Amino acid sequence: GQLPLGHAGFMSIGAYTAAIITTHFSLPDIGPVSGKALLFLIATVAGGVMAMAAGVLIGLPALRLKGDYLAIITLAFGEIIRVLVQNIKITGGAMGLGGIGKYTNFGWGFFWTVIVVAFTYLLINSRHGRAIKSVREDEIAAESVGINLTYYKIVAFAGAAFFAGVSGRLFAHNICYLEPG
Repeated sequence: GQLPLGHAGFMSIGAYTAAIITTHFSLPDIGPVSGKALLFLIATVAGGVMAMAAGVLIGLPALRLKGDYLAIITLAFGEIIRVLVQNIKITGGAMGLGGIGKYTNFGWGFFWTVIVVAFTYLLINSRHGRAIKSVREDEIAAESVGINLTYYKIVAFAGAAFFAGVSGRLFAHNICYLEPG
């Protein structure tokens, strides 16, 4: 029931993390597993985890706010990330980051879409999902029955940030070039 507008920031964190990993590192082949495939998997998880960590960091203070104030704070976070990316050398600065391999195709996008839909379905029908729904419907009533509002808001925000980071990785390795704008 919250309105965060900073998911472009989480997506860029995931995109730049994964792009930096795949362009600056390499792994040897391990038996039948290609080093590029393993690096691709590591970059995917790292992009999601970095975005999730940023989601927790911004979520702790921001989710105490409601409505328009939450939207403004999260939008400002996205702009802060854009400015940071423009001024950090490893991301290419304002010139952008090129030389990213094209490791994403329709199949990978479809695979992650299925993962997100399955995860969301399982979450909604779990005990935690019912708690999240009760927080969305009525915070006062949810808190009165012992539901920790901050915990469930952070869990939902961090999960959304993780998947935004993974989508950033998919974007970076499909477009093959990242620029801060």
